[in-house]
Amino acid sequence: MLRIAVPNKGSLSQAAAEMLREAGYRGRRDPKELVLTDPDHDIEFFFLRPRDIAVYVGSGSLDGGITGRDLLLDSGTAAVESMALGFAASTFRFAARPGVVASVQDIDGKRVATSYAGLVSTYLAEHGVRADVVRLDGAVETAITLGVADVIADVVETGSTLRQQGLEVFGDPILRSEAVLIQRSDNESQVALDVLGRRLQGVITAHSYVMMDYDVRVELVEQACALTPGLESPTVSPLHDRGYAAVRAMVPRHRTNQLMDDLYDLGARAILITDISACRL
Repeated sequence: MLRIAVPNKGSLSQAAAEMLREAGYRGRRDPKELVLTDPDHDIEFFFLRPRDIAVYVGSGSLDGGITGRDLLLDSGTAAVESMALGFAASTFRFAARPGVVASVQDIDGKRVATSYAGLVSTYLAEHGVRADVVRLDGAVETAITLGVADVIADVVETGSTLRQQGLEVFGDPILRSEAVLIQRSDNESQVALDVLGRRLQGVITAHSYVMMDYDVRVELVEQACALTPGLESPTVSPLHDRGYAAVRAMVPRHRTNQLMDDLYDLGARAILITDISACRL
């Protein structure tokens, strides 16, 4: 039986649970339930703290799990990323008071406060910088004000929280993180994990694409198909009126309205959009 870890709380939890449900797996009914068995798919889900998931997977106790790329790298375990899942995106940056530090090299000899000591220590070592990394479990924005550190390393979205503390980001991002599927580096359940991966990829694709159908005159089919080439090739079917053809193709969701405008200008009509609930490519 495949044993998979799922985040038990936090921003990762709800999105991961919804993705697994859309992939066809059972979901837990009681939020206090820590272990859920799905006998139809021969899989067992363990609901754990997101920060602990990489540790369990890396030690070989579990076959795989869903966690953040930041948490995986911070853990320093033998678990490896097998695929990105496209949600819970975040960016890690250094920040300090204006004029104090301007580059990563300027951090040398200073104190850096962060909740991701392993991740930051590795990054600094890779850049030949020696610094005193101070690990904090909570928010780190006030660490400089309180005299605990000279620099902080944290998730930065808009930067408004940093500005409130008189801080500004500097240097390149330390890491661009998102939710990822991880596994043991020497996994013996690779076939079962591949099935899980294909199901999750199907959900990602279904979120990224829609099915577009439209009618167009036969002499315009080639031009229309150039606008909607699909993933491999669009489906073109004759209509009762032989002067027209029906075209069906998967198109990127974010381009839907522009493509509808372009097709309408070309002469296509009866342009319909249908959501894709699941797929295999």
